[in-house]
Amino acid sequence: MFARARRWFLSGSCMVFALSGMPSYSQADEGMYLFNDVPRELLREKYDFEPSEEWLQHLQLSSVRFNSGGSGSFVSSNGLVLTNHHVASETLAKLSTEDRNLIEDGFLAKDFDEELKAPDLELNQLISIEDVTDRINEQITAGDDAEEAAKQRRAAIATIEKESLDQTGLRSDVVTLFGGAKYHLYRYKKYTDVRLVWAPETAAAFFGGDADNFEYPRYNLDATLMRVYEDGKPAKLKHFLEWNSEPAKEGDLVFVSGHPGRTQRIFTVEALEYLRDKRLPSVLDLLRRKEILLQQYGLEGKEAARRGRDELFGIQNARKAYTGMLAGLQDPQTFVAKRGRQDRLLAELKKSNENASLADAWAEVAAIQSEKAELLDRSVSLRSELFQIALRIVLLAEEDRKPNAERLPAYTESGRESLLAQLLSPAPIYDDLEMVKLADEVALLLENRGPEDTIVQEVLAGRSPKQVASDLVTKTKVKDVEFRQSLVDGGLDAVLASDDPMLRLARVIAPEYRRIDEISEQLSEREKQAYADITQATTMIEGTGGYPDATFTLRLAFGVISGYEERGERVDPTTNFAGAFTHSKEHEGQEDFDLPESWMNAKENIALDTQLNFVCTADIIGGNSGSPVVDRDGTLVGLIFDGNIQSLTSDYLYTDVQSRAVSVSGVAIPEALRSIYQAEGLADQLGN
Repeated sequence: MFARARRWFLSGSCMVFALSGMPSYSQADEGMYLFNDVPRELLREKYDFEPSEEWLQHLQLSSVRFNSGGSGSFVSSNGLVLTNHHVASETLAKLSTEDRNLIEDGFLAKDFDEELKAPDLELNQLISIEDVTDRINEQITAGDDAEEAAKQRRAAIATIEKESLDQTGLRSDVVTLFGGAKYHLYRYKKYTDVRLVWAPETAAAFFGGDADNFEYPRYNLDATLMRVYEDGKPAKLKHFLEWNSEPAKEGDLVFVSGHPGRTQRIFTVEALEYLRDKRLPSVLDLLRRKEILLQQYGLEGKEAARRGRDELFGIQNARKAYTGMLAGLQDPQTFVAKRGRQDRLLAELKKSNENASLADAWAEVAAIQSEKAELLDRSVSLRSELFQIALRIVLLAEEDRKPNAERLPAYTESGRESLLAQLLSPAPIYDDLEMVKLADEVALLLENRGPEDTIVQEVLAGRSPKQVASDLVTKTKVKDVEFRQSLVDGGLDAVLASDDPMLRLARVIAPEYRRIDEISEQLSEREKQAYADITQATTMIEGTGGYPDATFTLRLAFGVISGYEERGERVDPTTNFAGAFTHSKEHEGQEDFDLPESWMNAKENIALDTQLNFVCTADIIGGNSGSPVVDRDGTLVGLIFDGNIQSLTSDYLYTDVQSRAVSVSGVAIPEALRSIYQAEGLADQLGN
């Protein structure tokens, strides 16, 4: 379940360097292609298929991005959106109460009036893409001064985004591609009135639990339906995916339209070694720590278990995913092809008097890795919801005093509406859970920076981490949305005047947060420049073409429905409902393999030979969860929800020998709605 793993990791630290990639030369079905640069010739030669502009435009406008992390698609003219249960789980948790556990028990709205409004969910529909590379490069005059170049680039991007927002009213994001060789302006229509329509029980969506996660065969109904509204009514959509009533077959060509989060295929050998030796072990240590913390919290009672469940699940999922990624990097064979290609490129550059200096880019990337390692344990971005809200309010107030072009990227005018929706969300925040999380974060701050550190001394102020957390959480008014609104409205004067303890902590932390963020940005800018040179050198030697690394923007991947060999045995590409019941029986007594009561009661009504899951060779990664899988006609045949264990190296290396994307079959969803959940009317809306 890629979305949860990637979301926790990316949101957990300000020091994740997620650079875009250089041209990759496709082997097998490798590739996460830009919608404005689809490999038509490759598709024509390999699959005798060339998508028309109308086909691509319709698929683009039928695809959506979840701001919570993940993808989805419009699947009816009256606003239905299909995504994964695990993509929707954050919303399910926020809509749940002590008396109504939507994650565990599921939900079905019998009519429009019963659909539940998500408190802070935003969906983005990509409307257009514009190349703004020349506009940005014209503004970069700083030469080798990375700090000044970063400021100039940030100002150029902020200006372009603000102009686009003012002209179109659309969310406008400038995206860095090919390591800084390209910049594209993405314009999105935003849907902020999003309502829950149907979600199955966790026992169906995550059937098999952690044991089956990232494995195959699978038997999961990891699907959820939401609906977008406009002006208080279900949105009327022109572009939505029709539904294929036939099951996928082995050998079928399929396409995945989604938002892969971050890949690192551009990374040099030295950058991957940094991940292997420093970054990923550090992340895994943190994940294991947080997993134990939330497990212990959940033992306090049923309600505590419910409150912590969504975050615990995300951490456990991330822990397994990054364990697989690290294992891939620890395999010496992973580096063989990478090092061979890098050595060949450097050898070719040495032969060129005119371009030999481009080889310095590899040395620059290597030097940056050492500097990044020094920052690993310096983060002061405490992972507590109340603290994060307070910190962002402080930063917002400070940034609002600056011209828009000089603000931090997250605080410019183009993203203000989305930021405020998060800061002013009415979603519940639980004091007991916040105390546990904040106490651990303060303890971790003490461990990493030491008791003599000035920041640590200011935070502790003679108290233990538990006392700090208790004082802050019980006394802060940041949990009150009206109080947050007053701070936003009052600006910096109100923020500085407040004696709220969480605001005081945020004011103490903010300068160090900014210092580390500035160092990180400078390293990122140097890395971008180095990778732009690497891109130039690679293109010069190997030619043009390919796709950039993933950037959580819309991409098109493709492949075929295909099984594979594992441990000398053939793994079939499809499973069915009958297999789910058999799988449950084979693991009798193991709670994670107990199908929900609704399934057991409906067994006689289910067409058990109906396809439930399938795998294909499409190239996916975190963020693709919830992506629609479509056929040559553009009709929906599946719903991406996972990759198998062999796919976890896809961050930095793709192979289709065993790596597979795992989907809920399109035919499984209406079958479940009709036969298990008695939702005939909802099933009838799909694709219509």
